[in-house]
Amino acid sequence: MEKLIVQIGLVASCILPLFNIPLIAHMIQRKSSADLSMTWAIGVWACIVLMFPAALRSTDIIFRIFGITNLALFSLVVFFAIKYRIPPKKN
Repeated sequence: MEKLIVQIGLVASCILPLFNIPLIAHMIQRKSSADLSMTWAIGVWACIVLMFPAALRSTDIIFRIFGITNLALFSLVVFFAIKYRIPPKKN
């Protein structure tokens, strides 16, 4: 039973950050992040960044994989949220 719980946790730790991809695609498709709270996005990202060193040092493979993939994909969320929030410069 313990092995099954670990395997389920490992799969979930890989899949959960993938749910950021539709959000990223939505922003790219609309070229807007107006429907996204910047306070929420930057607040969540800051917490992920602060948790990242603990994830790297952990001996728990599930937490390490989740920390790495979550930081990478949520950083893309924040990047596109900022990119599409700032209006393009007019020549």
